[in-house]
Amino acid sequence: MDILQVEAPLVCTRRVRGLKQTSLRVLRDARGTRHVAVDPVGAREGNWVFTVSGSAARYACGDFGVFTDLTIGGIIDYWEAGATTSGGPDSGSKAWGEATPKQETT
Repeated sequence: MDILQVEAPLVCTRRVRGLKQTSLRVLRDARGTRHVAVDPVGAREGNWVFTVSGSAARYACGDFGVFTDLTIGGIIDYWEAGATTSGGPDSGSKAWGEATPKQETT
C-alpha cells in the first residue's frame, strides 16, 4: 500500500468493458509520478489516500471483474507527520513532509 494525493478526476467515456463504469482518479506520489486508480470511495481533488495494488486491487474495488491493478482503499483523515510510508518520506524529502496533512490538536 502507498499514500498518494488525488490530483484530479479522470474522465474516459470510451473504455474497455473490463473497467465497467468505475470512477477513475489521477494520483501523484512524492516524486511527482502520476498514477491512475479506480476510486470506489469517492475521493476528491487534494485528498490524501492509501492505495491497494496488484491483484488485491481488484478485490478492493468491490468487483473482481474490474480490470485494475491500483484501487483507492480509503481517504486518509489523519496520519502522524514524519511517519514512514512507502511513498517517499523515508527518502528524507523535505517537500513530502511539507505536503502532509497537518496534525490534529486536541
